Amino acid sequence: MAELFGSIIVFVGAVFLFSAGLGMFRMPDAFTRIQAGTKATTLGNTLVLVGIAFYHPEWSLKLLIIVYFVFMTNPISSHALARAAYRLHGHMKPCPTLKEEDAREQRSEP
Repeated sequence: MAELFGSIIVFVGAVFLFSAGLGMFRMPDAFTRIQAGTKATTLGNTLVLVGIAFYHPEWSLKLLIIVYFVFMTNPISSHALARAAYRLHGHMKPCPTLKEEDAREQRSEP
């Protein structure tokens, strides 16, 4: 029964990792790609590691340390990437399909 739960959790984690890859491919600019990649890969990696913990309960402490490492490094790395993208490209540009009046409203908001 534990193997079934582990397999399901690993599969759900793989779906999140796939959605992260798809988000990296489909998003229009660097900032949204960073957001799509970071959130989904953090959850996907965590679920895969929890699923592995169901298969190998003796590895639980090591897997917990890896999950902690993922939780600490993913936000830091995404912040560094976003900062580099901001310095390289500047502010985000409005979507080309956005109407001009909507773009003016967005620029006027603080």
